[in-house]
Amino acid sequence: MRSKIYAFAVMTVIAACSGKKNDNAETSASPSIIGTWALSSSKVITKSDTLVTFPVKDQEMIKMFTASHFTFMKHDIKQGKGDSAVFDAGGGTYTLEGEDYSEHLQYCNYRDWENRDFHFKLLLKGDTLIQSGVEKIDSLGIDQQILEVYVRKGGQK
Repeated sequence: MRSKIYAFAVMTVIAACSGKKNDNAETSASPSIIGTWALSSSKVITKSDTLVTFPVKDQEMIKMFTASHFTFMKHDIKQGKGDSAVFDAGGGTYTLEGEDYSEHLQYCNYRDWENRDFHFKLLLKGDTLIQSGVEKIDSLGIDQQILEVYVRKGGQK
């Protein structure tokens, strides 16, 4: 049942992003993702539970790509003050072949996640980037599907 909900969510996001076709958007070449992306929404699905993990009030997250590396950073907008203080960051190398996207996480403030490989699907539609797939780390008991939607920041192409 949850896999049907997950599939429906992915289809809904794709349909919502498929309005005007951008002939300059490439779906198979990594240069098209180079730049800075702001996280718009995120869900984590574990077994039969779906948890919306973003947006979170008073938090921002960005993901940046160069030709060979990625990084992500999330922080509260209250400069670490109060109960909502948070700072998460990580980065490493990636490969992109068509929609097949793999990350090798070299650096992460959750140190047990370092030096691990994750495989996802990446869909680029205009100024929207959709990342979906499984995060699995047996030693930590992590086995979850993710669906993250990013929007390109500041007119980059």
